[in-house]
Amino acid sequence: MTAGLSRRAAICGIGQTEFSKESGRTELQLACECVKSALDDAGLSPADVDGLVTFTMDTTEEIDVVRNLGIGELSMFSRVPYGGGAAAGTVLQAAMAVATGVADVVVCYRAFNERSGMRFGGFASTLTSMPLFLSWYGPYGLLTPASWVALHARRYMETYGVTNADFAPIAVVDRKHAATNPDAWFHGRPITVEDHQASRWIVEPVLRLLDCCQESDGGVAIVVTSTERARDLRQVPAVIEAAAQGATFDGESMTSYYRDDLTGLQEMGAVARRLWSMSGLSPDDIQTAFLYDHFTPFVLMQLEELGFCGRGEAKEFATVENLSIGGRLPINTNGGLLGEAYIHGMNGITEGVRQVRGTSHNQVDAVEHVLVTSGTGVPTSGLILGRD
Repeated sequence: MTAGLSRRAAICGIGQTEFSKESGRTELQLACECVKSALDDAGLSPADVDGLVTFTMDTTEEIDVVRNLGIGELSMFSRVPYGGGAAAGTVLQAAMAVATGVADVVVCYRAFNERSGMRFGGFASTLTSMPLFLSWYGPYGLLTPASWVALHARRYMETYGVTNADFAPIAVVDRKHAATNPDAWFHGRPITVEDHQASRWIVEPVLRLLDCCQESDGGVAIVVTSTERARDLRQVPAVIEAAAQGATFDGESMTSYYRDDLTGLQEMGAVARRLWSMSGLSPDDIQTAFLYDHFTPFVLMQLEELGFCGRGEAKEFATVENLSIGGRLPINTNGGLLGEAYIHGMNGITEGVRQVRGTSHNQVDAVEHVLVTSGTGVPTSGLILGRD
């Protein structure tokens, strides 16, 4: 990644299906619906599309999207691995294609029945297809994302004197914002710190039920084109000021337990350095952020890796007041993965676009720059979006 990519591409369209627990439709249909919605939002047609990017985990083949929507020739198609870590990476791939002239209009999409179909939060799929590295952990009960994250977060808690109660503000803020977002699954259903502390343990003493994200059905799509072309389209462009991916030494997917230091998220630190360098911005320039919140402890650790506070200081920084609308850094204004839906982080990107456009249900005043992060505990990615 070089600074040469900064501001050369923009998000010009966003689309999504409803978010549910039982879509009643195939994942292909969800993908086609959200892609069509995003193109309509941009004022483009399927015939304008010449690139597609999705996750390696997505079940919908690009050629099926092409055939069902009437897209013509593709000049590029790409997939990004590592689950939720891929979200912003899809936009990075699209922006690179546009900036280098490989493609003109690239659509990024992710669609799944993650509640009514294969549930990522369970362990059945792990048991039937356990990768070799999990043979060190699986026999001892580490078979779910919650258990993998909890073991990592436990070292952070011990080192910095963090308790489960320090994670409560993340859940409370997410649900507060979801409560005023009609598109959120938990619309109209805020919670209190007391509610969080009364929820049952999932992995004691780290994760309670309200520390864990939802399982959702749905689809999200994002249209990327050149900043110049985006200016002539239907919506206010969300310019891609920076985009980065990050993977670091001695990592595994969710179980990087053999590193010297387990109190941080090295991959997010690598992404942060690239984002700040590419954009020329700093944490002080960010008005709002979507911080990937599959599990609340990793939100605190992200705040530190991204430079919003020092090591071990997130528990003081991450108050309900600081993270809510009107605070120092309003986060997850759509409700996040905890409150709106778990669409592998793609709905965080669409909310970032709405904040730049000024159309969010929970709009932050005078937004110039929005930070978006992707899945943590895995090789990951991030974006900074801004006004033209």
